[in-house]
Amino acid sequence: MTQLDEVRDCVELEIEGHVAVMTLNRPQKLNALTVQMAERITDICTELECNSAVRVLLIKATGGKSFSAGSDINMLHQLGSNWEGRNRADYKRDYIAPLLRFKKPIIAAIDGYCLGGGLEVAICADIRLATPSSTFGAAEIRNGWHSGSGNVTILPRLIGYGNGMRYILTGEKFDAKRAYEMGFLQEIVEREDLEKVAMEMAELLASLSPVAIQSAKKLIRQTEGTTWDQGLAWENDMYSYCMLTEDAKEGIAAFGEKRKPVFSGN
Repeated sequence: MTQLDEVRDCVELEIEGHVAVMTLNRPQKLNALTVQMAERITDICTELECNSAVRVLLIKATGGKSFSAGSDINMLHQLGSNWEGRNRADYKRDYIAPLLRFKKPIIAAIDGYCLGGGLEVAICADIRLATPSSTFGAAEIRNGWHSGSGNVTILPRLIGYGNGMRYILTGEKFDAKRAYEMGFLQEIVEREDLEKVAMEMAELLASLSPVAIQSAKKLIRQTEGTTWDQGLAWENDMYSYCMLTEDAKEGIAAFGEKRKPVFSGN
């Protein structure tokens, strides 16, 4: 096995029932992300999108010090020329693009540093849980550039314009309490309970209709930049579609029979 293969293998995948668990496992480098890891994440997302048995993706990391300290600066040259770097998603060298496009819900279980590109991974999640000692930040500005895959565009939408401006333009870090206050985190969980709570959340989502879940996620993403009228029109269209599915029929039947529904995704 080559050194590049070893770095690629720092992204691990396990499937537990309807939940896929992707683990960043490069603790000796604070789970800093490389081009090879980006390729692995892209391949995992493609695989999981095509696997109808998988309904939820849970992202976590090893080491207890860092979810991810961001892109490995020492390996940025592997992006190639400026033009290749600009088009890195076309070369499978961008780990953010496939996560942002992922149709199924993503949960991030964050423990420790969540910085730069690591913060962008967290931004891709639909639900974010973190330990009290976790630290967040987009410090790229202090190195002479800004992020290229979500911190500048998406973070202000999640934490507000002024907060986004402050933390992107200054490169300051913020703690879990502040992240929760700004709405970036949905819950702060003690370290010993983090994986348990995250898996319980993932299993809850996985037990629901994947048609309804994916439709709702798509609508929320699509309607963020639309008028209320357009958003409501799309919402009603997708509601009407959902009501024609076998999952909706099962939900109605289970409600009437006072039992837990079993959704097939059809």
